[in-house]
Amino acid sequence: MTSLSQFSATTLAGQEQQLSDYAGQVVLVVNTASQCGFTPQYAGLEQLQHKYADRGFTVLGFPCNQFGGQEPGDATEIGAFCQQNYGVTFPMFDKVEVNGADAHPLFVWLRDQKGGLLGDRIKWNFTKFLIGRDGQVIERYAPTTKPDALGKDIERALG
Repeated sequence: MTSLSQFSATTLAGQEQQLSDYAGQVVLVVNTASQCGFTPQYAGLEQLQHKYADRGFTVLGFPCNQFGGQEPGDATEIGAFCQQNYGVTFPMFDKVEVNGADAHPLFVWLRDQKGGLLGDRIKWNFTKFLIGRDGQVIERYAPTTKPDALGKDIERALG
């Protein structure tokens, strides 16, 4: 696989979605969790979505339970949590694994494109990958990087 458009993922509603639906957009892929110290970043991610959506930007959230069991809920619970607590409007997908033999192919590709401090493994929830309009990974951000710190990179990618 050589670009975001070549992947698909299951939405929280259980529908398979082609990520080619986001071709030509700037995309921020984030592995999320609802019981994590970084969970309040949902608010910042939603702010980015609102600020840049009309310019061709979207956040894609991928819940993950691989780090401390911090995303124990099912798709319905995850969707309700995100909506009720953070008013999330950006697309959320069903739970995925981001490391190991059962990692979602998207995250295998993302890790291969941009390694982190632990090699290519994802360290924790709320690791972020900025993808350009061409479907290529521009940058990887640590879980500690707050969404509001990404504005300049998003602006540059939007052109």
